[in-house]
Amino acid sequence: MGLSSLLWAIWYILPAYVANGSPVLVGGGRPIDGGRTWRDGKRLLGDGKTWRGFFGGVLFGTLTGLIQYFLTPGFYGSLKIALELAFLLSLGALLGDLIGSFFKRRANLPRGAPAIGLDQLGFLLSALAFAYPVKTLPSGQLLFVLIVTPFIHWGANYFAYRMGWKSVPW
Repeated sequence: MGLSSLLWAIWYILPAYVANGSPVLVGGGRPIDGGRTWRDGKRLLGDGKTWRGFFGGVLFGTLTGLIQYFLTPGFYGSLKIALELAFLLSLGALLGDLIGSFFKRRANLPRGAPAIGLDQLGFLLSALAFAYPVKTLPSGQLLFVLIVTPFIHWGANYFAYRMGWKSVPW
């Protein structure tokens, strides 16, 4: 597997990365859980998961796929496939992040607390599952994305922290 193949794997997953990172910039507002608690008495998701962040993330991830299509239409085959793929990668990434947040609340982890593995791969696995019916990666590229994503995630979080967009570097 050459460098080109690895770069195409990153290109494929880019809408999920953008969707997962966008809520830091566009979030805020009303929490998705509306302050409700689970049967254990803990918040379902917490204040950090908002409708504006969720829909903004899906929008920015999908727009990323649209831009990608116009830059490399041959990668997708059609605009319809590009939009479906970008939307499903974005939606899957954010739903995976919500699931992770739900489990972090059950584990008594406060908002913003790190959960190694869950934070870096939960959104990715969900994005890949949602996108599977439209377009998937060959196993070598899939393995590469699974390995490199935690490092990209940590780097992006540190960058957001240094820019003042996040209060913690994880």
